[in-house]
Amino acid sequence: MEPHPRDLLQTMFDAAIAAAQPDLCVPQHLPNPPKGRLIVIGAGKASAAMARAVERHWAEAIEGLVVTRYGYAVACDKIEIVEAAHPVPDLAGQAAAERMLRLVSGLCSDDLVLCLISGGGSSLLPLPAAGISLEDKQAINRALLASGASIGEINCIRRHLSAIKGGRLAAACHPARVLNLIISDVPGDDPIDIASGPTVADRSTCGEAMAIVRRYGIELPARALDLLESGTLESIKAGDPRLPPIETRLIATPQMALQAAAQAARAAGYTPHILGASIEGEARELGKVMAGIAKQVRLQGQPFAAPCVLLSGGETTVTVRGAGRGGRNVEFLLSLAIALDGLPGTYALAGDTDGVDGQEEIAGAFLSPDTLARAWAKGIRPRDSLDDNDGHGFFMALGDSIVTGPTLTNVNDFRAILVTVES
Repeated sequence: MEPHPRDLLQTMFDAAIAAAQPDLCVPQHLPNPPKGRLIVIGAGKASAAMARAVERHWAEAIEGLVVTRYGYAVACDKIEIVEAAHPVPDLAGQAAAERMLRLVSGLCSDDLVLCLISGGGSSLLPLPAAGISLEDKQAINRALLASGASIGEINCIRRHLSAIKGGRLAAACHPARVLNLIISDVPGDDPIDIASGPTVADRSTCGEAMAIVRRYGIELPARALDLLESGTLESIKAGDPRLPPIETRLIATPQMALQAAAQAARAAGYTPHILGASIEGEARELGKVMAGIAKQVRLQGQPFAAPCVLLSGGETTVTVRGAGRGGRNVEFLLSLAIALDGLPGTYALAGDTDGVDGQEEIAGAFLSPDTLARAWAKGIRPRDSLDDNDGHGFFMALGDSIVTGPTLTNVNDFRAILVTVES
């Protein structure tokens, strides 16, 4: 008996999340014990679970400090876990950042800093550059999230307004060695864009950050603009003598998660096709594109024959114009639904692998051929919901939201479109 489409899509989503669990991917990358001390630091939605995995597989002395999102803490015996706000930073995150800098200061070359980084670290490790307040940083984060800029562009600005990102935390560790274990949540898996690269060298410049501000018309506080334009907040570049020896390992990526989902599809008798793990752009525009591909598969058997699953990942953006509850995955899914217009035999699931789509404690949603009809029957007008950026409100009303709770990992967006041969 074939699984129900919703159950199959949920199984694939679960497989993607499981593939990026710290207990699976951290132990094999742990270093040999150093001559001196091992200090563990970290930031991100998966960092607490990463710290727990380190403790479970480390027999030597260990200490450290890790900051994660509220609700994502797990019990550790020796590594302190601090919770802070995401996506808009708070005082708890700032205090943790200040303590982290103090913790790694005064180390020697025999010491090793094990840095556990995952998505969300940019907001969870806020330390404004001199002259910028936390209130400024909060306003800047809100403006960036609503701008429509890509995550790489957003993080470029963040790095140049920070006292800890863009390699500055690595510089504070000098002369101790630094080993970065990173769970990637960004298209392309560039370490400088994961948590805004606190422990890696930065290629970008203040001038590039300023160009992004102008490109999107992002309103920044006057003090932040002045500092960017002056170039005094330049991040730390490769070859800077302040940087210690650094090794960086990507231990989980969006591609790995999609491959796990593909295996789940094969096990159920469906041919998977990974269309890309680094897809960016406006969520609603991607919905239209993916609908076009699904239609071609369903109606013409091109470029793939049904039954099959179209898988993709990456990080889309939403330019917020309405007053709705947002979420880039549900925005994608609502746009997909409108473009498919009830196409028979076509189902989809889109969600964030960290369990939080936008600022809602909802991972994503499920789409079926009767989604639009059920919405109209409830008096909900799909195009109005999309215009209002209210994907969460739309799918909640239909009972099609997907709630996972904290997944303790983060390899970004997951999208699966199931095209069947049913009539």
